Amino acid sequence: MSEFLSAATSFPAVLFGVALIVVIAFWLLVLAGAAEYDAFTSQVDLDSPVGTGVNATGLGGVPVTIPVSSLIAIAWFTSLAGSVLVRRQVEPGTVRTLWSFAVLAAASLIAWGVTRLLVRRLRDLVPEQAPPSRLDFIGLTCTIRTGSVSADFGQAEVAAADGSTAVVQVRQSGDDVMGFGSTGLLYAFDVEGEFFWVAPYDAALDPRSAG
Repeated sequence: MSEFLSAATSFPAVLFGVALIVVIAFWLLVLAGAAEYDAFTSQVDLDSPVGTGVNATGLGGVPVTIPVSSLIAIAWFTSLAGSVLVRRQVEPGTVRTLWSFAVLAAASLIAWGVTRLLVRRLRDLVPEQAPPSRLDFIGLTCTIRTGSVSADFGQAEVAAADGSTAVVQVRQSGDDVMGFGSTGLLYAFDVEGEFFWVAPYDAALDPRSAG
């Protein structure tokens, strides 16, 4: 037991051990409900710099917490096993230090390789989601963000299903008064003009609000 504790609290296992404590604490909070996490939607945007880097390592396509947790856990276990082996075979000194750095590099490579294989398997289990489209906004209400809306001018803010908001170009075909802060309904999208057709919206007239 003392050999295990000594290796776990020494270089290089201690580096991954600290990170592993953070990972375990995170998952315990998730299980306890203190932190909200959706394992099938919390994915990194692959078009962002971070997402590009993750995808380049072969670990993209799944929620980022999964490969990160796997990397840290496997690297810790591998570095711990390697440290115990080195301590049994090599006397303290410069040579052991060099072997410790070798264990660090080997643990990192093994963790990456195993995690990459795991991610490949998980990609087949995670259902592919259609990329976001502006057509998803059709049928949603919006808040006008310009002083008025006409046939060739207007902007509005709309909230997507995931809670994010976007400012979109809007136009109307009639002469209804829609000023700043008023509510409109996006009912069509003009592909060529890249704007939404909007009409005044009154919640009192919505049959879904009755009762």
